[in-house]
Amino acid sequence: MDLNATTQGPYVNKTYEGKPTVGMANINQDVANFENAGVVSSGASAYDSFVNGSITSEAVSAENGNSSHDAGANAVEPLSEDGSVLAMSAEEDRLWSIVRTNSLDFDAWVALIEETEKVTEGNLVKIRRVYDAFLAEFPLCYGYWKKYAEHEATSSTEKAVGVYERAVLGVTYSVDIWLHYCRFAISKYEDPEVIRRLFERGLAYVGTDYLSYSLWDEYIEYEYRQQDWCRIAMIYTRIFESPILYLDKYYNSFKELAANRPLAELRTAEEAASAASIVSEVVDQVNEGEVRPDTSGQSPKLVSAGLTEAEELEKYIAIREEMYKKAKEFDSKIVGFETAIGRPYFHVKPLNVGELENWHNYLNFIEREGDFSKVVKLYERCLIACANYPEHWIRYVKSMEAHGSLDLAENALIRATQVFVKRQPEIHLFAAWFKEHNDDILAARAAYQLVHTEISPGLLEAIIKHANMERRLGNLDDALAVYEQAIAIEKGKEHSQALPVLFAQYARFLYLATGKVEKAREVLDEAPEHVQLSKPFLESLILMETVMPLPKRIDHLDALVEKFIVPNTDSPNTTSIAEREDVSTIFLEFLDLVGDAQAIKKAHDRHLKIFLHNRLASQLKKRQAEDVLASDKSKLMKPDASAPSSVQSLMGAYPGVQNQWTAGYGVQPQTWPHVTQAPAQQWNPAYAQQTAAYGGYPASYATPQVSTSVAPTASYGAYPPTYPVQAAPQQSYAQPVATATTAPSQQAASVPQAYYGTYY
Repeated sequence: MDLNATTQGPYVNKTYEGKPTVGMANINQDVANFENAGVVSSGASAYDSFVNGSITSEAVSAENGNSSHDAGANAVEPLSEDGSVLAMSAEEDRLWSIVRTNSLDFDAWVALIEETEKVTEGNLVKIRRVYDAFLAEFPLCYGYWKKYAEHEATSSTEKAVGVYERAVLGVTYSVDIWLHYCRFAISKYEDPEVIRRLFERGLAYVGTDYLSYSLWDEYIEYEYRQQDWCRIAMIYTRIFESPILYLDKYYNSFKELAANRPLAELRTAEEAASAASIVSEVVDQVNEGEVRPDTSGQSPKLVSAGLTEAEELEKYIAIREEMYKKAKEFDSKIVGFETAIGRPYFHVKPLNVGELENWHNYLNFIEREGDFSKVVKLYERCLIACANYPEHWIRYVKSMEAHGSLDLAENALIRATQVFVKRQPEIHLFAAWFKEHNDDILAARAAYQLVHTEISPGLLEAIIKHANMERRLGNLDDALAVYEQAIAIEKGKEHSQALPVLFAQYARFLYLATGKVEKAREVLDEAPEHVQLSKPFLESLILMETVMPLPKRIDHLDALVEKFIVPNTDSPNTTSIAEREDVSTIFLEFLDLVGDAQAIKKAHDRHLKIFLHNRLASQLKKRQAEDVLASDKSKLMKPDASAPSSVQSLMGAYPGVQNQWTAGYGVQPQTWPHVTQAPAQQWNPAYAQQTAAYGGYPASYATPQVSTSVAPTASYGAYPPTYPVQAAPQQSYAQPVATATTAPSQQAASVPQAYYGTYY
């Protein structure tokens, strides 16, 4: 058994599908609390508590929801019954210190559990402590819920039931956890009705899962032991309602059952009563003369009443055969998606790009079918294997919102932001957007504040989006304060990579959003005192000056550009010659647009003086490399005198082959190449279009959404994707593995952080 696995999704919301309100005998009130626990309401309260390091009790169940922002860091010392602190081994202390530092270190958690189980000697206090802390971080690992329940079962059946109830609340759409729970109940309880109610609870959630066959098999096997043929036939009938794996096997088993048992044993009480009612009604009508048995046009009721048992059995089977055929027809539509799911369970290892795309394609298909129940259940299945990917949670929230189910949307957003991807800034930025557009401004601000203070301090995207939200709300002073506070914090850092862009964005915001031209220029004038000149920063200054009103500050920019591109022995410039040439070229384009002839001549002469020799040397090296390559190819094509005549005849058939590589060089005198000016870098018009980066979420999710850790090709247009801005910290296991032939949808954390996201 892979203990780091689960096949279904977490945390049920009880608004979209009726759940049989049944329980097991002798389950205490705590278990009832698990079953009836609600979800956190929308608003800032959940985020406020999350900022303070814990999740509110309303977020999840009464006990299982007691997970903290960092479960390992907040784990308390285990106490014995008399209140004293239990001693731990040196290895336990070492492993606890690791998970306190990094609660996402799955291997350390596994080692800690194994060490605790090895030295605990039946001490359930320490067992509970480690399992509670671990499952707060990884609630989808159904195998560890089972192990936890087994530990509790050594002392109390009720305690074990309590763990299973927490498990099915946390992993509600897991076929495996329901299977283990039912097997446990079978081993502990004798009342068949108690066992059946538990099976029905599980099947209400996972009975239509394509891989639910194991739970159905267990149910059928149990009823065979009870020899309840009617119930077995009913189970087969329910199976035929949905396309699941091994559907043919169930149909054949059903026909075998029908062939070996009389129809009276297969019919339910309702079916038997209905058949008897038809016969009685027809008999009454015949006795009263309303129906003549010998009439040629017989009524359906009369026909049904006159069937033999064999004919009735044939009709009974035919009805279920139609259900089976309909399920098989739908199975043919989804089998391709199902077989492409290589890992339907949760694992800390990333999924490959192909599987992520398959989930998106599968969701697209089910959404087009229009069955809301199927849509929800497939999303819940998807969010087991893809639990660590914010884009799938975002898609789920948007889909539920589009279907008008804000309760499900809120529930999914809570699970994403407080459990599964709680350390990824992308989901919190989306949460802020979602809250703002649903008029929950306090929660939106709390989400931004969480990113600023805990998740990813100094993240440019969060600062920019927060300020823009305050502007939309009419709070210009608050918007400016967001920038000013961020700049003040970054000034205190050594070699801040975010500070240059913050200055540029702040000036841009001042000019475009408030119209304060002079204030914007003051910010730009202050920036060189605190930041090192770089290509992205100078680009932003030039672009800002392009859109600002006259007069243009050409002399000011010229001085900064010259300081950046001209070599200086006193303060050597470590920037590459290519980047300095790019800046000079951009400045020449700017002057060509707004400068006079004298300024253009000065900049052009400087450009040629610094970069012409470098360009000629580069072209000469390229020419020499091409000559060497041509010479090598010519030697390869030259026929060998000792070679067989067939090869020579082949060369003779293509007389131009031998000399085709050198023809362009051997007959021409050596000349300097014609010098042309470097191709002009085009201005990106998206810089002046502030709204271009804030489109709506895409209506279709045909391919996975790109994480904000990947630099988009059209993120505001003003800044190049090569700017070494800090990357937001990512969960180490949350990024997909890219194959050698497939472009990855997410990149490692070392990739520069994009300034703006692409999903809204």
